[in-house]
Parts: sequence; structure tokens; C-alpha cells
Amino acid sequence: MKPHWKRRRFLLAWLLTLGLMFTAGYQHQPAVDIDLDGMVAVAHRGAASYAPENTMAAFQKGLEFGADFLEADVHMSKDGELIIMHDESVDRTTNGSGLIRDLTLEQIKELEAGSHFHPDFFGEPVMTLDELLEAFYGKIGLVIEIKHPSLYPGIDEKVVELLSQYPSTESIIVQSFDIDTMKRIHELDPDLQIAVLMKASFVPISPGKLDELTSFADYINFNISFVSRRTVNEVHERDGKVLVWSKKDKRLIQKAVFYEVDGIITDFSRWPFEPEIQVAEE
Repeated sequence: MKPHWKRRRFLLAWLLTLGLMFTAGYQHQPAVDIDLDGMVAVAHRGAASYAPENTMAAFQKGLEFGADFLEADVHMSKDGELIIMHDESVDRTTNGSGLIRDLTLEQIKELEAGSHFHPDFFGEPVMTLDELLEAFYGKIGLVIEIKHPSLYPGIDEKVVELLSQYPSTESIIVQSFDIDTMKRIHELDPDLQIAVLMKASFVPISPGKLDELTSFADYINFNISFVSRRTVNEVHERDGKVLVWSKKDKRLIQKAVFYEVDGIITDFSRWPFEPEIQVAEE
């Protein structure tokens, strides 16, 4: 990733500053005022404003747009395969129906996952985590989010086992809202970078809870609406990092810079053609 760092940083700065310049209320914000040095961009479900989420097309767009990481959601099929999809069911993003845990890999691979976004993407297949790693490992960082692990006994071991087949995981982060699952993954492989996603009900976080979380998690990630600069500072004081996302809050970037977070999770909107910045919505 490092040989392309400067190019990616330039592309990221261009996209983000255009978003500010053309978003209502921020026309006055000159591009030169935005300092992204040290702040990374995570392409949420790939560049999901440009291509069907969590597909090869969206991940490729995220790479092209200069993201530092691709974020992908993972579930487990009936026969134990790690499936990339946000929802528990295939209904919203494919031409099929049913829960992922009730379908085999063969059944899931028969589904079409692109035309719901736009007819040009007809035929886009559902991906597995193995396919994502084969396509992008070593080219860009990866954030792997385990969705609803309580529904999939053994999914934590499956993820760790798959990642262990690669020579280094320094550019991979595994995250979840499920704190116990993240603890188990840390125990299974202490070298993996762990991120804990914070629900609104967890905020504010007591110093003792932060001590506990940062004892095994490298990142404590928040919806920016539920975090303060003080909390970000407290995570940093414990040598942790913070990534933020938002439900299409036009102030995301301004807040992220002000709070001095370590990165943002974004859908990479079609700036400046859309009126609002498209940011990650968990």
C-alpha cells in the first residue's frame, strides 16, 4: 500500500474537500483548510454510492478512489462459508430470499447481487471473505465486520483460521458490536487488530470500561453523533485509535478533523452531483 500512499491521500483529499465545498452550509469552506494528514478513509461496504454494496465492483471502486481500507460485512452460510453481505437475509440486495444461515454457498452463489443498484451491474455475484482476500490482500487495508456473531456459532474461529493463512495481518482489522466476540478473537490471535463498535447505549464510557476495551482492542469506533473530543482524547491516552461514521451527517468531516479522530468510514458519495455527503450508516 505504501507506494500508492501519496496518490491515495491526494485523491481522498480531493473527494472530501469537494464534498464540503458542494454541500449546503459549507460552500464557504476552502479546500486548503482541510488537513487529512494521518486520517484514513474506510470505504464502507466498498464505494457503495457508486456500485452495489459489498460486491467486487464496489470494492474495486473503493480501491480506485484511494481509500486506505475496504470495509466488508461477514455472515456465515448453512454450510459454514463466510459470506459478505450486510443484512442477515439476502432479500434486500439480491434476487433471492431467505436467511444466509439457512442457505448453502451453492445456493447463495446462484443469486444476482447487482441489478437492485442499477441494471448496469446485472450479474454481480455475492462474494465470500476468501474471495475478497484473494482479490485485495496486499493492495489495500481490510476491515472485516462480523455481523450478529451470536447467530453463527464458530464464526470467530472461522475468520481467524482464514486470516492465519496469510503471511501478515498488519493491514487487516476485525470489528464487531459484540464485545465478547472481539475478546475471543483477540485470545485466538493476539496479533490481529481488533476494533469494537460502540452502540449509543454504551456512551459515555467510563474510564474503567475504556481501560477494559483498550486492553484488547486497538480501535474504539463510534457514530460521530455519540462521541466527544474528550472521549477521543481518552482513547488516544490509552494508545487506542478511533474511527467514526455517521448517518449522512453533513458535519462528519468537519467534526472528524476537529475531534482529531484517526479515520472516517464513508460510502464515497458522487460529489459534487449529490446534495448530501453519503457516509456510512450501520
